[in-house]
Amino acid sequence: MEHNNIKVYNKSGSMGHSVSDFYPLIGILTIVIIFTIVSVLAFNQDLILSFMGWFFLVFGTLKTIRIKGFVEAYQMYDVLAKRSKVYAYLYPFLELGFGLAYLFVWQIEIVSIVVAVIMLIGAYGVYMKLKEHEEIPCACLGTVFKVPMTWVTLGEDLLMAGMALMILL
Repeated sequence: MEHNNIKVYNKSGSMGHSVSDFYPLIGILTIVIIFTIVSVLAFNQDLILSFMGWFFLVFGTLKTIRIKGFVEAYQMYDVLAKRSKVYAYLYPFLELGFGLAYLFVWQIEIVSIVVAVIMLIGAYGVYMKLKEHEEIPCACLGTVFKVPMTWVTLGEDLLMAGMALMILL
């Protein structure tokens, strides 16, 4: 169903997305998993730290490629980015920093606290936008790939927050 060129959810609460809508995300996650496996097996790195490190490095890098487009998409739903364009521009570099910190096992407790807070705030913004039933692009892969914002986006944010909290416990 469309209204003023904005797609809205049908009565079942689903836009009818197909798996092909998520091929870019599946491909990028596959790369992150491969990097993680190599890091764990070849360099004896911790599984969770390695996954989080590669996740943030790869996703952060994609966001920087077309940073202006990322900022515009991110400001559509992130609570902090809506209030501060500076934060929206800074966010991809925060992800890159998180990735490096996890891979180099640097200040893990502090980084994990910051990651948990930022991911939970991000999850809240995603949840609020999903409740509006408006289809918008997810900025998770920057604007290099077009992926719709769905409950998968919320799951990503919650997964990363949950992993950061696991590290703290």
